[in-house]
Parts: sequence; structure tokens; C-alpha cells
Amino acid sequence: MRPAIEPDLNGLNRRYRPALMAFFMRRAANHSDAEDMTQELFAKLATAQASVMDNADAYIFQMAANLLRDRGRREKVRANYRASVDTGLADLEPLDPARVLLGRESLGEVSDALRELPERTRAIFLLFRLEGMKQSELATLYGISISAVQKHIFKAMTHLTKRVRASQ
Repeated sequence: MRPAIEPDLNGLNRRYRPALMAFFMRRAANHSDAEDMTQELFAKLATAQASVMDNADAYIFQMAANLLRDRGRREKVRANYRASVDTGLADLEPLDPARVLLGRESLGEVSDALRELPERTRAIFLLFRLEGMKQSELATLYGISISAVQKHIFKAMTHLTKRVRASQ
């Protein structure tokens, strides 16, 4: 059954390619887009059901209009996505080597300051600040009161603040 369809496709290609190219050129941005859409339309025709192929003359420009509409929708979605991504990046400062170096040095200072804390205080602080554990969960985990957890967190914050201010 496939060999019978291919001669019809070749005939449709010879008959409609110039008209389809003109149709797409009037509506597309450039010649290569028109060529791509024409090729895509014939690829869809090649995989179409026999009933469509028997009456391809009636469907070919409707398929072309649908193809343009689908492409327009995709481009709109892509443009909206690019705009949302660009908006999010506009607020960021560009990375420059000096800023990266300063950030690494600051991180090293904080890391050194954390190592100076008692192990339990450091663990409670890191679980609270980095892992997002609740104070009540930490109290249960360590078998201490919520007030004791708060004191460990306060101790760590005080120590880190002093160290960061001293280095500035």
C-alpha cells in the first residue's frame, strides 16, 4: 500500500510546492522557515491516513494554515518563557572574578568561624539554618528544651557576627 501513496506525494509535491512556498513566504519570517514548513507539511502528508491522501487536494491548505497557527503558538510560548527568564536575570549582578574571590573568602571565614563553635552548637545551628528544621524538632532530637536550642542558635549567631565584623 505504501508504494501507491508515494507517487501521489510526488505529484502533490510538484503541483503544490510552489503555491505552498508562496503561502508560507507571505506569512513566515524568511525563506528557510517557509521551506521548513513546506517540508513539515509533506512529512505529515506522508504519514497521513489513506482517507486524507485520497482527498489531499482538499486538505493541503487547511493543513498549511494549521501548521502556521501551531508554529505561532509555539513561538508565543517561547517568547513568554524568554521574557520571564530575562526578567529574572535582570536583577542579578554579573559575575566578575573579584566578586567571586570575595565571596569565596567570606565563605571561608564563615566556615572557619563555624569550626570554632562547640560541636553540638554547630550541629544545632546548621540543622536549623541550612536544613530548615524546627526548633521543637531539634529539641526532641537532642533531648533538650526549646529554650536550650534557642540559646545554641543565639550563641552561634553571636559568634559568627563577631567574626565577620572583625574581618571587615
